[in-house]
Amino acid sequence: MEKDRYQLGIETLGKLTGDESDKVVKNIESFSPEFGKMMIEFGFGEVYGRTHFSLKEQEIITLTSLITQGAGERQLMFHFKAAMNVGLSKEDIVEIIMHCAAYAGFPKASVAIEVLQQVMEQE
Repeated sequence: MEKDRYQLGIETLGKLTGDESDKVVKNIESFSPEFGKMMIEFGFGEVYGRTHFSLKEQEIITLTSLITQGAGERQLMFHFKAAMNVGLSKEDIVEIIMHCAAYAGFPKASVAIEVLQQVMEQE
């Protein structure tokens, strides 16, 4: 029997965040249980739960999207940590940021480098 989307989402989130998954879920669900459920089921169950790309490859796609959008610092922090949890190195992430600079511009890439630097200082 296929796992339900919420359970698959929780398992996938755990692979991305390690010991932080419970904290992530509780934080979001304490403010908006409906949003938390939707994020777990769709984002991590449906999207990240797909198997065509590995979690490492999916994080490359996600980072590229977030950087080129100029996404918020918290999302970048979360996904930089997740990317490292699934096998990307600091050097890999810097290369992704440099590549994005050519397509999204240096202001967005500069923000991403600053956020990565903050993440690395926390490690």
